[in-house]
Amino acid sequence: MDVQAAIKSQVTSNPVVLYMKGSPKFPQCGFSGLAIQILQACGVQNLVAVDVLADPAIRDGIKVYANWPTIPQLYINGEFVGGSDIMRSMYEQGELQKLLAEVAA
Repeated sequence: MDVQAAIKSQVTSNPVVLYMKGSPKFPQCGFSGLAIQILQACGVQNLVAVDVLADPAIRDGIKVYANWPTIPQLYINGEFVGGSDIMRSMYEQGELQKLLAEVAA
């Protein structure tokens, strides 16, 4: 399976997917750590976290897939939401909690 197909499969078969550097327990950059903190604050239980440092093909491929140059990248129900800055803004406005509540329901 090519990288783009693998990414598409990951984001469409899981309700919440975060492409990040490191793991939720051990984020390898501040932005990934912030993304995890926000998701935890929203009460996300069904998170699929993909460590892009473990697979260079995924690390490069996810930037192409979303046409977004940075990591982390959050996907909810197959839709690209954004990186940690967008997540923070949405969280502060209450929008991210609403999106995630719909997924959890």
